[in-house]
Amino acid sequence: MTEYKNVLGTPLEICSIEPMTGFTRDGSCKVTDDDYGVHGVCVQVTEEFLEFSKNRGNDLSTPMPMAGFPGLQPGDRWCLCASRWKEALDHGAAPLVNLAATHEIALTFVSLVDLLTHSLDNGHS
Repeated sequence: MTEYKNVLGTPLEICSIEPMTGFTRDGSCKVTDDDYGVHGVCVQVTEEFLEFSKNRGNDLSTPMPMAGFPGLQPGDRWCLCASRWKEALDHGAAPLVNLAATHEIALTFVSLVDLLTHSLDNGHS
């Protein structure tokens, strides 16, 4: 079994079970070979980010029961595509990040400094 690492170099922690997240829907932001979207950044979504994402064509707030997706509410944690987080960062709408639950591959898209600046563990709630 592969041990996945986070951006801090320690074992990857669970992002969210409620709602269930992750490309493999196991609560983890692990990135596998078939995850072409690189759903590796564990975020806590905000209203601002949900609106930003919706305006970019990815509506994460509307439930899709047929796909088993409950729709996200501000405060929910979710495994986000690394490129979407970077895009939100570039537009001033990046949600906060749980570093311990963010897969190390995110560092190929964004810097550790940017992640640290937006860390839930950095005095943000």
